Amino acid sequence: MLELLLNGVVTLFVIIDPLGLVPLFLTLTPGMTTAERQRIALAACIIAFGILAIFALAGLAILSALGISLGAFRVAGGLFLFAIAFELVFERRQERKERTSRVAAPHPADVPNLAAFPLAIPLMAGPGAIAAVILLSGDLPSLSGQAGLLAIIALVLLATFAFLVAAARIDRFLGPTGRAVITRLLGVLLGALAVQFVADGIVQLIADVRT
Repeated sequence: MLELLLNGVVTLFVIIDPLGLVPLFLTLTPGMTTAERQRIALAACIIAFGILAIFALAGLAILSALGISLGAFRVAGGLFLFAIAFELVFERRQERKERTSRVAAPHPADVPNLAAFPLAIPLMAGPGAIAAVILLSGDLPSLSGQAGLLAIIALVLLATFAFLVAAARIDRFLGPTGRAVITRLLGVLLGALAVQFVADGIVQLIADVRT
């Protein structure tokens, strides 16, 4: 279980990509004070936690209601996460996020909604993160496992909040080159985890057919 929880932390951290959110957060909050940015970052993380927690606890029930087996979802989710890993390695995901942030560039009247869109949805609690928590929920079906999964979500979003609060300093320290190197390394790691999800899903599908 400890290994699954550790894999969950890594998977969710890479998908949410707090480091990649830093320049986007600064782009979306120009001219704001540190206190204003902290309030927006906190609200976005709370909203994202609520969304991911719902799917972590009810995702499997939703799949069951739709007649989708966990094995099938593992394969599909693994392929989806692999696509995200590919985008990370070749920096295409950052470009897509930047397009989203430009489209959602806030008008002064829209600043109160900035935490919900686009920060919480889709930049934090996007399709990739939702798929990941459902997959992790299937690997951690016990009560303690579900509690651990909620703790993982909280931990990753707490780290995301810390990154956003220190966004200006992190952006100056790393620069474009540093961010690119770290993002590519995380993308390779996510790719390996995605392949494991697919392999586990195939094994489960074969077992389901045999039974």
